[in-house]
Amino acid sequence: MVRMADVARAAGVSVMTVSNVLNERLPVGESTRARVMAAVEDLGYEVNLTARHLRAGRTDTVAFVVPSFHDYFGELADQVAPLVEAEGRHLVLERTSANAEQEMEALSVSRLQIYDGVLLSVAGVDREQLGRVRTPKPIVLLGERDVPDHLDHVRLANESGALLATAHMIEHGSRRIVALGCSTDAAHTMTTDRRLGWERAHQDAGLAADPAYVVPVSDYTSRGGRDAMLEVIASGLPFDAVFAVTDIVALGALSALADHGLRVPVDVQLAGFDNLDMSSFVPPGITSVDANHEGVAEAAVRLLHRRMSGWTGPAEHVVAPVRLVVRGSTRGA
Repeated sequence: MVRMADVARAAGVSVMTVSNVLNERLPVGESTRARVMAAVEDLGYEVNLTARHLRAGRTDTVAFVVPSFHDYFGELADQVAPLVEAEGRHLVLERTSANAEQEMEALSVSRLQIYDGVLLSVAGVDREQLGRVRTPKPIVLLGERDVPDHLDHVRLANESGALLATAHMIEHGSRRIVALGCSTDAAHTMTTDRRLGWERAHQDAGLAADPAYVVPVSDYTSRGGRDAMLEVIASGLPFDAVFAVTDIVALGALSALADHGLRVPVDVQLAGFDNLDMSSFVPPGITSVDANHEGVAEAAVRLLHRRMSGWTGPAEHVVAPVRLVVRGSTRGA
C-alpha cells in the first residue's frame, strides 16, 4: 500500500506539505503542488476518505431516501440535488420500495453515520415507529403520513389539490366523478387525503359523494390505473369524469377510456395529480395538480441545512401549497 510518506519522498517534500496539498488546507506553491500531484498519480496513492471524514466530522453527502426513482421522485430529486450541491455536498439516492423495514434501516445508527443528513420520504413506517427514532443526525421527513412532533416534516396540500381538480370538473358539467386510486382508510395517507378533497368538492357543490365511486388500484402504475378503469367500465357504473390519484394512474385511465371509444374530455373529463413533465405531452394534455416540486425541495433542504448547521430548536412542519394546471383533458382549457 502506498503511504503519504512515499508520496512525500517521491515529490521531495515533507509529509505535512503532501497533507496540505491533498486537504487544501494551507497555501502551497503551484510548482510544489504540481510535483505532489504528479507523485500521487505515478504512485497510485489513494486518499482515505473515511478517515478524512471522521476527522472533519462530515461526509459531504446527504441521503435522499425514496420509495422509487422514477416519475414523481425522479423529478423531485432533480430539484433537491442542486440545492444540496450548492452547499458543497453530494446527493445520494436510496430506494426503499415503500417498505417499512427498509425505511427504518435507512435511519439506523450504522447507516446514518455515513451521511451528514437524511431526507426520507415516508411511505411504509407509521408515527409510532418514527417516534422511536432518537438521533442527533439531521433528518427531515417528506410525505403525507402523520409524523412525531420532534421531527421536521414537509408534506403537500393533498386535500386542497384534490378539491381543486374535482371542483374544476364539477364546474364544467361533471356529476359522477370516479376517484381512481383513492382509499377510504382512516389514517393520513396520500390516497385518503386526496379522497377527502374529492369529497369536499362534492359537498361544496351540494352533491353527494357516493363511496361507490372511490375505486382502488392494485398498484400506482399506469397498468394499475388502466386495469382499475377497465373494471369500472365493465361494471356499468355510470361516470362522466375521473380524478386520478396521480398522473401515472391517469395515464392508465386515459388508455382504458381510449380503448372503449370514450372521448376525453367530450365524454369523460380526466384530471391527475403531480403535474409530471409527461402530462404536457400526452394528447390531449392531462389537467393536473402541480405538486410544487420546487417548493417542496426548497423547504426540505432549508430545514435540513438548518439542522446541519447546529440548530436545536423545535421541529417545523411545512405544508407546501399546490395549484391546478388546466389542459385539454378537462373542459374549459
